[in-house]
Amino acid sequence: MNNLTLEVEGAIAILTITRPAALNALNSETLNELDAALDEINANADIRAVILTGGADKKGNAFKSFVAGADIGEMSTLTKAEGEAFGKKGNDVFRKLETLPVPVICAINGFALGGGCEIAMSCDIRICSDNAIFGQPEVGLGITPGFGGTQRLARVVGVGKAKEMIYSARNIKADEAYRIGLVNNVYSAEELMPAAKKLASIIAANAPIAVRACKKAINDGLDAKMDDAIVIEEKLFGSCFETEDQKAGMGNFLEKDPEKKLKVVPFQNK
Repeated sequence: MNNLTLEVEGAIAILTITRPAALNALNSETLNELDAALDEINANADIRAVILTGGADKKGNAFKSFVAGADIGEMSTLTKAEGEAFGKKGNDVFRKLETLPVPVICAINGFALGGGCEIAMSCDIRICSDNAIFGQPEVGLGITPGFGGTQRLARVVGVGKAKEMIYSARNIKADEAYRIGLVNNVYSAEELMPAAKKLASIIAANAPIAVRACKKAINDGLDAKMDDAIVIEEKLFGSCFETEDQKAGMGNFLEKDPEKKLKVVPFQNK
């Protein structure tokens, strides 16, 4: 892949967008590579958590940009039909990221503008460096957010704040992103990846079948009525029983041996 690297460290996959000449802006090639990488991750039953981050800038300086946005050079000449198709490509890939069975932690280092903010919101958990900048600047370019920004931002930070950010095209810094709930935590640039790996390791140490079921229950229930949402939870709750994870986890608890680790088995994607 030209614009993306995929590394696997034990049960953790690290996806790094590396298009430094364009501050990691998302073009069609990068979206295609991300799509393929997500398929590769999904096919690997040993992966239990994913970290998505951005690589160095064109001068080799880390943490300059997570993703500066979608590629304006590519978008500038699109027709109406081509613009809609480009939006669909981005939305399809981001939706695949959002519904990936394993949890995804987004480690945001620097600019997360436009498509960068949108891809971050497609992840389960967002943490950022203290020099991170967020925004949906599209109206200043004569377009709307096209990769889910008008939908996910309102769900994450509330309708009023989302409208303010999108209508004004105003960027916000890391401290405000934390205050409004756009990110979970803020770290120094040096602490960001260690913190992401630590959280991913904690997640990966838990029973993988249960973690995947929790993600599906939360995602599927978000837009459902409560009566329907609790049925989703009931079915996923029931699906955990008679698994090796459940038997080992409850067996260890009943033995009251805190030194015993939860026995987990590779989860088979079906």
